[in-house]
Amino acid sequence: MIPKIEWPDGKEFAFTIFDDPDFDTVENVAAIYSFLGDIGFRTTKAVWPLRGNGTPKIGGATCEDEQYLKRVLSLQDQGFEIALHNVTYHSSKREETMRGLEVFRRLFGRYPNSLANHTGCNEGIYWGNSRLSGLQKVIYDSLHLNRKNVHQGHVETSPLFWGDHCQEKIKYVRNFVFGEINTLKACPVMPYHDPARPYVNYWFAGSEGPNVGSFNAMISEKNQDRLASEGGACILYTHLAAGFLEKWRINGRFKFLMERLSKLNGWFVPVDSLLDHILKVRGNHSITSYERSRMERRWLWHKIVHTRGRS
Repeated sequence: MIPKIEWPDGKEFAFTIFDDPDFDTVENVAAIYSFLGDIGFRTTKAVWPLRGNGTPKIGGATCEDEQYLKRVLSLQDQGFEIALHNVTYHSSKREETMRGLEVFRRLFGRYPNSLANHTGCNEGIYWGNSRLSGLQKVIYDSLHLNRKNVHQGHVETSPLFWGDHCQEKIKYVRNFVFGEINTLKACPVMPYHDPARPYVNYWFAGSEGPNVGSFNAMISEKNQDRLASEGGACILYTHLAAGFLEKWRINGRFKFLMERLSKLNGWFVPVDSLLDHILKVRGNHSITSYERSRMERRWLWHKIVHTRGRS
C-alpha cells in the first residue's frame, strides 16, 4: 500500500497544471496566466524554444517571438515553472535538439526540469508504442492506435536520438494521462524510474483535460471535493490555448471552477515542485513489472473507451 503524502504548510491536497504550448498566442497566454496568478496558482508552462523551419502538425508561438518570450520570462519571475515540449513543433534531429536545449538554458538560466513529448515530434522519448510492454503493446498496435511507430528519441542508431541528453539534463518526463482527478491515485508510484526505459530519470502521470470542455469536466465541483477529501494530487494535462479564451473573455465555467478551487486548502505549486516533494518524502522508486503492467492496462482501457485512441 502506498502511504499517504502529507503536504506542506498543513495543506490538504495538491493541484497543478502542465500546459503544452499548442495553439499558443501572446494574447491568450497573457490573459489566462494573469488570471491564474491573481487567484494564487503557480503551475507549469511548457514552451518551444525554437521556431521550426517546417510545417507543424500542430503549432503555436515559440520563444523566438520576442513578445511571447517576454511573457514567458515574466511567468518564470512570478514563480511559474517553464518546461519543454520538445525544442520545436515538428521533428528535430539530434543536432537541432541539442541546440534547442542550449537555447532553453540561455533563455531561462537552466535546462528544463520537466518535459512532455509533442505529438508531432518523431524524436519523442519512449513515445508511441514504446510506452508499452508485452501484451499491452500488442493490443495497442493491433487496434491501430499507433499505425506506425516513428518516435526514435531513445533509439541510439537513429539520427533523432537524444536520450543521453534527456538523461543528463531533464529530471521528469510526462507519460500516461488518465481520466481521474487524483493523479496520484491513478499512478501511486510517481515519480518513478523505469529500468526498461533508462534515458528517462523519472516519469510522472497526468489527469486528462486537453481542452476547455474536458478540463472543466475534470475539475467539477464533485471532483474538487473528492480530491481534497482523498488528500491527493492532481497534475492536470492541458492546452490552455484550446478554447479557454474566447472573444477576449475567459471561459465562464473555467473561471468559476478555478476560483472555487483556489479557495480550498490546496497546495498550488508547479509540477517540478510537487514531484520534488513526493520524491523527498518517499525516496526513489523503480517501477516493477507488475506495477508497470497494471498501469499500462488502466491507461490502455482509458485510451480505448474514453478518448477513442486519441494521441
